[in-house]
Amino acid sequence: MFLETRTLETPVGALFLAALGGALVGLEFADAHDRRGALERSLARHLGPLTMRPHGDPAGAATRLDRYFAGELVALDEQPVTTHGTAFQRSVWDALRTIPAGTTLAYAALAARIGRPAAVRAVGAANGANPVALFVPCHRVIAADGTLWGYGGGLPRKAWLLRHEGAAFADPDAQGALALGGS
Repeated sequence: MFLETRTLETPVGALFLAALGGALVGLEFADAHDRRGALERSLARHLGPLTMRPHGDPAGAATRLDRYFAGELVALDEQPVTTHGTAFQRSVWDALRTIPAGTTLAYAALAARIGRPAAVRAVGAANGANPVALFVPCHRVIAADGTLWGYGGGLPRKAWLLRHEGAAFADPDAQGALALGGS
């Protein structure tokens, strides 16, 4: 089975994209090699043996990311994605896609949204296991007090993305610790 792949330079660093059959199945920050390896192993576990094949625009994701970073925030909503995980994880990831750009949701509210209000920690774990970051916008989930909490790409990157989208959050570092350029 062939995965179309590309590493794309963006304002938040290089992103590794993987697509299969017209849908994005993976996105990882290229500087997080341990997470990229975990993504590749997870996809192989769910899909069988894989061969990576370079592609200019896997499932159109590179074009949509360019549009998003240029300010067209809804461009990510158009991306077909296919996620592989448990039924619970997929329910969390589906709910993440309903959080509009420019808004945030607390982990407890996300747990309530999927009908599992006591599963806040499990929702956090599923959020952290998201295989298609940005397109399944786990960066829009924050702590109940409005502060940033947990992000595989790092909290400075999460803060940059939320600022880019115009989302309100409690930012103890108003300077933004990520030196990735402005939005």
